[in-house]
Amino acid sequence: MRRTVGVAAASAAMVLLAGCGGGGPQSGGDQKLTGDKIVLGVLNDQSGAYSELSGKNSVKAVEMAVADFKAKHGDQAVTKNISVETADHQNKPDIANSKAAEMYDRKGADIILDVPTSSAALKVADVAKEKKKLYFNIGAATTDLTGKSCNKYTFHYAYDTHMLANGTGKVTTQQVGKNWYILYPNYAFGQDMEKSFTAAITAAGGQVVGKDGAPFPNTSGDYSTFLLKAPTLNPKPQVLGTMQAGAELVNVVKQYNEFKLRDKGVGLAVGLMFITDIHSLTPAALAGTTYTDAWYWNFDQTNREFADRFQKETGTRPSFAHAANYSAAMQYLEAVQAAGTDDADTIVKALEGKEINDVFLRNGKIRAEDHRVIHDAYLAQVKPQAEVTEPWDYVKVLETIPAAEAFAAPSPDCKL
Repeated sequence: MRRTVGVAAASAAMVLLAGCGGGGPQSGGDQKLTGDKIVLGVLNDQSGAYSELSGKNSVKAVEMAVADFKAKHGDQAVTKNISVETADHQNKPDIANSKAAEMYDRKGADIILDVPTSSAALKVADVAKEKKKLYFNIGAATTDLTGKSCNKYTFHYAYDTHMLANGTGKVTTQQVGKNWYILYPNYAFGQDMEKSFTAAITAAGGQVVGKDGAPFPNTSGDYSTFLLKAPTLNPKPQVLGTMQAGAELVNVVKQYNEFKLRDKGVGLAVGLMFITDIHSLTPAALAGTTYTDAWYWNFDQTNREFADRFQKETGTRPSFAHAANYSAAMQYLEAVQAAGTDDADTIVKALEGKEINDVFLRNGKIRAEDHRVIHDAYLAQVKPQAEVTEPWDYVKVLETIPAAEAFAAPSPDCKL
């Protein structure tokens, strides 16, 4: 990583984190840093379907947070010995389980970040609970992380299936069509998406006339059986709701366009989309598609300044997963700085109920009841190609969904 963090970079590290505290560490009693160092682990998909939307560039985002933290606190930092460990879980729960244990036990990780793929994310939550170590999930969407599988050491940071369905499912049912066919990846994330979207569609007066779970990972990349089935259903769906993500979403949309389903009266709704997906497909392939976003790089000047720095480091604009990983790493480091210790129980207590505004979280709050991090979300729409005025500026934000409305109330299933 290029170490070019000076005064300008430190200020561009944004608003540096309202409510985080400044100056030197506060009283931590007799507690101190374990081994006089802090280790941040980034566990994610670096080679498969989710590698573009997160992957190695999420590692870079965490490294940027470390550099900005050091630039902000200088000699007053609780420690200058901060390192980042990383591993590829390959979207496999068993590998995620073993890699998480290795990070905590052998590599001394104080916290694990990211972990897309809900089945893998749930395994890591179990490991965090067992090891009594911090875990900030960024990349997975399952609501079980703040429901039946919640625990004291796990925080769900960026988004979840309820947030996605609450925006996209409702608006698309009201504006495009009431009859849906849902295609989802048949594992924890997709199953949760199907459940959340069905609830939102029904609440908006629509119905799901058909649904199918596709293999995950879909190594063939072929969705033709499902897409050709959709127009033959009775009643005929007016909306195809695809719940795939990353490279798999790209394949679904390409085949949707190839089979001209829009011309056959079947509109497209995307359950989860990242800016990297739109870049891969081009705006022309998705023009007019409405979806729910957790963050957009060109939403305002604060986001844009971060995105400009990120692009210099990576050659690409950041997805919301990249921005959220930066934010989560910074919030963790600031909590350690304020407490003067990396003791997990102390940090958990410091984070619960905390209100945050930073480059990712707007009107953010860490709920003490279930460790769901709530924040404003956005109803967004892909621009027609003719309206794209610069590379990567593919989206217009239609409305802001306030934090209190974007996420579901705490689940009674969560017992921290």
